[in-house]
Amino acid sequence: MSPIVGAEPLADRSETFVCYDADARPPQNADPGTKVEAGPVTLEAADGARFAGYLATPAEPTGSGVLVLPDNRGLSGFYEQLTTQLARHGHTALAIDYFGRTAGLDPAARGAGWGEMANLMPHLMKLREEELFADFTAGIDHLRDSADRVVSLGCCLGGRFAFLTAAARFGLAGAIGLYGMPGALLGRPGPTQRAAELTAPILAMFGGADEGIGAGEVDAFDAALTAHGVPHEVVVYPGAPHGFFDEQLPGHTAAQDDAWRRILAFIEG
Repeated sequence: MSPIVGAEPLADRSETFVCYDADARPPQNADPGTKVEAGPVTLEAADGARFAGYLATPAEPTGSGVLVLPDNRGLSGFYEQLTTQLARHGHTALAIDYFGRTAGLDPAARGAGWGEMANLMPHLMKLREEELFADFTAGIDHLRDSADRVVSLGCCLGGRFAFLTAAARFGLAGAIGLYGMPGALLGRPGPTQRAAELTAPILAMFGGADEGIGAGEVDAFDAALTAHGVPHEVVVYPGAPHGFFDEQLPGHTAAQDDAWRRILAFIEG
């Protein structure tokens, strides 16, 4: 099985892969009093591998489900909060971890140094496409137990993965990616190069001041989706950096609010 991230060390590009600080949290835009049941779950892929997830279920569901795909650190507090926010809007949401096969079932047990690239990189380099896609499928199947319409939503590396889940094999109603690298990465073709495989509608949002994803990368992705007839919308927020969807990041409230509006409208179809 081939790696999905790449075959070479990140070297001097490592900082472009650090999306959120440990204290990051998604912008809060839902009534905190809305009843939601949320907590950790353990899922099992078709190959028998078990991995961690965090499931948030609304008291009054809309019938939509969201597979939440984290950044390169895997499941963290940011994504637990994001699933809860989505559930407060009525959408069942499941965030999954990527590293059950190599780092164990408990993300919290990995320690404070987990987010440092020196510790994280060996696990990233062991990610394999078919194994990861099996995990995505297990998460999607879990959501389909209670949701009629399922979409994916990812940030950073998870945004890149979300774009790939627009492939027909996943049967999703759509895919949302925030600042996911769309082009080739460390020798591996990305969503731009694999646009012919993508069929589900895509909502792609990028920061205009993202130093890791330039305008040329965004334009090439847009053009590839258009060329292959993939329904899509590409939104670029001028002056917004990578990781702008973070309440701790000042000065980008307008972009955060607009991104939330688009995310919720997309989920609701």
